[in-house]
Amino acid sequence: MDLELRHLKIVRAVAEAGSVTKAATQLGLAQPSLTAQLKRIERTLGGALFERDRNGARPTPLGELVLTRARVLLPAVRELQEDAVRFANTYEGIPGFRIGATHGPILGGLVERLTVAHPNTPVSTRTSWSSRELTTMVSAGRLDFALIGTCGDAPPPAADIMTWSVVGADPVFVLLRKDHPMAGEKELELSDLADEAWAVAPGDGCFADCFAGTCARAGFVPKTMYETDVGTCLHLVKVGKAVALCQATFELTAELVMMPIAGAPLRWRHLLGWHSDSIAARAAPSLAHHAREAYADAIGRSSRYTDWLVANPEYGAVP
Repeated sequence: MDLELRHLKIVRAVAEAGSVTKAATQLGLAQPSLTAQLKRIERTLGGALFERDRNGARPTPLGELVLTRARVLLPAVRELQEDAVRFANTYEGIPGFRIGATHGPILGGLVERLTVAHPNTPVSTRTSWSSRELTTMVSAGRLDFALIGTCGDAPPPAADIMTWSVVGADPVFVLLRKDHPMAGEKELELSDLADEAWAVAPGDGCFADCFAGTCARAGFVPKTMYETDVGTCLHLVKVGKAVALCQATFELTAELVMMPIAGAPLRWRHLLGWHSDSIAARAAPSLAHHAREAYADAIGRSSRYTDWLVANPEYGAVP
């Protein structure tokens, strides 16, 4: 007879109950049946496992050895079973989606979609202003995916080890106060804002240089640039101390107006990236699909952008 896990469970039950009779009751077996099974186990292992008398059953030295191993093996097997069930119920065998993102319109909708589509696969997030930091974390295995933005056609970081998929491309618009003199226009020339202070969220790409170059071609140099968090950017616009650069998917508040810039001189691409050789790469096509759906939802929430796209279909979601 080969030793099986059920035999170890019997030995453990007898030791914990202190008698064969009590162990049989707990296991739902007849006492003679359990006694017979215990004898077969002892023959397989080469000796008595318990000293039995009218006071109960006490492990022999051989019994103590078997119990020591059983107390390690049985929990380990149970943990293996639980892990296997969790693995079988995760998407593509991935233990979880660890997603890093810079500021953008996609992350919230992506998390919402993933938790609905794959409820047994945990999702965690991390945000940073630095696309390089997030890419480094993906390369090191600390994140599975990175949602970042790049200015125009600028290449994403670490293209040698990362795979990047374009989710969508937006023009850069301008946020104005609702009572700003230009707020009623269909679009504006960048030079119309030459005397304004500007607010922009930070980043580590080439956007600041591209904006400066675009302003120079429009005939002016921005007199003041506030590089700060999104909340502060919005506050400065609301109190009339600045205008702000924004993605065209920005969700407006009642105090603000979003204005297209004539000719769309500034462009922003949304990218989803993953390490080319990672386990997470298996789920990349599905994740990219969900990211594009979340991005399309963000476009749909911006009526100004939706109207603008009718005449500029080269922007927006990538099929």
